[in-house]
Amino acid sequence: MTDIQSIISIVLVVIGIFFMFVGSVGIIRLPDFYARTHSVSKSDTLGIIFVIVGLVIYEGFTQSSLKLLLIVLFIALSNPVGTHALARAALKSGLNPFFSDDELKKESKK
Repeated sequence: MTDIQSIISIVLVVIGIFFMFVGSVGIIRLPDFYARTHSVSKSDTLGIIFVIVGLVIYEGFTQSSLKLLLIVLFIALSNPVGTHALARAALKSGLNPFFSDDELKKESKK
């Protein structure tokens, strides 16, 4: 393994960890279920993809890297679909999105 290959893989893994950290902060800071779900869906999917691609580059061209690329494909397809289904089920069950005070005043005037 070359030094450039190691550096690229480390950078990708660190970028992935950063995105997952941002998603974790989003869970704590955002006001309602829908915003939290959106935050986690987008940032964690991207973070996991960066981490796994970093591992593929670290591993080199082997059978294990092919398996990791298939995992990336599965995550890229399934995470957004699962999050959409979760948010849709919450909306159908009657969970309303959070509105700020200004938005509530506008809605009450209508």
